[in-house]
Order: sequence, then structure tokens, then C-alpha cells
Amino acid sequence: MQITQLHARFVGEIVGLDTSAPITSETIAFVEDAMAKYGVCVIRDASLSDADHLRFSRAFGPLELPPPGKRIAPEIFDVGNLGADGEIKPPNPNGPQPTDFELFHTDSPFNALPTKWSLLLAYVTPPEGANTDYIDMRAVYEDLPRETRDQIENLKAEHDLFRALQRNGVEFANDEMRKSYPRMSHPLVRTSASGRKTLYLGWHAVGIVGWGEEEGQQLLDELYRFATRDEYIYSHKWRPGDMVIWDNRCSMHSATPFDRYRYKRDMRRTTINESGPEVFGFGAGAAAT
Repeated sequence: MQITQLHARFVGEIVGLDTSAPITSETIAFVEDAMAKYGVCVIRDASLSDADHLRFSRAFGPLELPPPGKRIAPEIFDVGNLGADGEIKPPNPNGPQPTDFELFHTDSPFNALPTKWSLLLAYVTPPEGANTDYIDMRAVYEDLPRETRDQIENLKAEHDLFRALQRNGVEFANDEMRKSYPRMSHPLVRTSASGRKTLYLGWHAVGIVGWGEEEGQQLLDELYRFATRDEYIYSHKWRPGDMVIWDNRCSMHSATPFDRYRYKRDMRRTTINESGPEVFGFGAGAAAT
């Protein structure tokens, strides 16, 4: 196995890793080390098998449970635009639209502990558009002015999916979903697996614990604008067989537009928790302490 860096600050492309092969302790150590260094890793020509996807993912920790409407299998998120018949889902004019979520975020900040990694595997990709953009939040933190780093060192950000949607003009009335994604607070500055400090935020972050709403949102908006400058972004153009792994604790990512009612997109994601799915994942956040 070999790694080539794809961006000046992060992202490693791993060559020679067969995700259908038996998983050895050497493979686990190699991937853990690569993720600690690069934050985002691309595996080319991964096995297009749900069973292999699950087996490979479970080698690195317990898996999060997707919400019922987003499941391909009990532990595989459906991130495509296809129905059960394999055809493109028609537009749904009611409720949030896919484009409402095309903003930089970290997966599942509504869990009591941040999500470890996400592993997204491409089966069918559109001929144009539909990139996924990634940002290394360690690099962002290191480039912040010293006075800003001192200011945010001990702050906690509040993450709330429905308040974030509301800020973008989207009302979401599903009370059951609201219970499953409660507001959670997390340190704004964390230490990553590499030992480097990192920002932990995304568009779901709506406030600072102990601050007024307007004041907290202003700070978060300033940090978000700084983090999403072009120099920090790696844009991944997908091809079938690509598996991209990202560390949600030190990166942000965002979908980008494509003609979703013309082109098929079959993408499947597993997500690794820092603890077991009996504690974290769909329906569990409201009960977490």
C-alpha cells in the first residue's frame, strides 16, 4: 500500500488496498495512521459489495444506525437519489430539498460524542457535477489569528439541525425526527488524532454556550466564512469504486449540485462512532447523557 497526497494541506490517495481482502492488524494500523495524518483518504477501486463495505468499516469501530428512510441496510446510509426500483426518485415539493443540505458540515454532531469516520462508497456516479468538497479544519485552526484562537479555546458550540434549517428558510415539522436529532453542544476546539488542534463546527452549529444567540451566531459565521475559503477545499470528482474516508472530528464536507432528476447517483455510507450504536445513532441521541 502506498499513499499520494492530493492537496497541499491534506487528503491521501491510498493505492494497493483491497477492501474485499481479509483485514489484518497491519491494514488497520496503516489506515489509522493515514487517517491521523491526512484527515481524508481516497481508496480507489474498492469492492462494490455491501458486505465488504460493512466488514471493512467495522474493523475501525462500531457503526451508527441510519434513520429508517435513509437505510440501504441496517448500518448503511443511502446517499443516492434512487428508489427501491433503482430509478430516480421524483421531486418532493414538500419539506426540505436536497439543495438545502449543500453546505459544509460534519456528520452527526447530534450524537453525544462526535462521529469518528464516514466511509462513502460510489456505485453509480453522474457524468458531471456531484463532487464532494472537503476542508481540513486542522489547517483552518492553525491559520486563524492568534487572538481568535485564544478567544475560542474553551468555547462550546451548539449544534441543532432544525434551527440551522430554519435559518435557511426551511421549516421542518416532523416531531419524531426532532426527537431523534436533539440539540447537542461540543467543544469548538478539539485535539485531533494526529495531536494537532482543530475546529469542530459546520452549518449545523447555531450558537455558543453561554452567549447570546446573535453574538454566538456572528462568531460561528465568521469562522465558517474563514474555513470555506477556496484555499482550504479539496473537491473530489467521484468515479465508481471510489471510497472516501473522512474524519468528522477534524474536517468538514459538502455535497455539490448535479442534475439529480436526470442522472443516477448510487452512493452508500457507513459511519463509525466513538462508542457503540446502542448509545449513538438514530433515535439514541435524545436519550444520551
